Amino acid sequence: MKKHWILWAFVLTFVLAIIFSLIANYLGTFNNVVLIICIFVVILIGIIFDIIGTAVLSGDEKVFHSKASQKIKGAKMAIRLIRNASSVSSFCNDVVGDICGILSGSLIGVLVINMVSSGNLSLWNVLLASICSSLTVGGKAIGKKIAIKKSNEIISIVSKII
Repeated sequence: MKKHWILWAFVLTFVLAIIFSLIANYLGTFNNVVLIICIFVVILIGIIFDIIGTAVLSGDEKVFHSKASQKIKGAKMAIRLIRNASSVSSFCNDVVGDICGILSGSLIGVLVINMVSSGNLSLWNVLLASICSSLTVGGKAIGKKIAIKKSNEIISIVSKII
């Protein structure tokens, strides 16, 4: 898969973007409160995947070799994640993280259109877009700091989930 990672990432991103665009269009039919909740969930997913991608890049494989020899659950998967850190990070940070950023922006656009069509366009729309942007950028910045400091713990949790 390493040789074809770029092509695979391109195709996967294309397919996921289509799916998420359809989801964004569908969510546009919901009321604005549901749409706002969806925006924050998408932002949170983007931050979580960014944390995972960064943690894998800064994880220590030696720690997991020790755990694998003790047959601790998830240790072998953690080693695989770290050995494939470039691909895992690219998938988590670039594919999922970027799609979440695009999707949250699309959802904000749908929300603004809903508010404009109902005559409710105001300063709140601008503030909502600004808050979402700040949460995305700030959340990812804080997440990266945590991911670097707690990389092995994060990798351990992710590998057990996988």
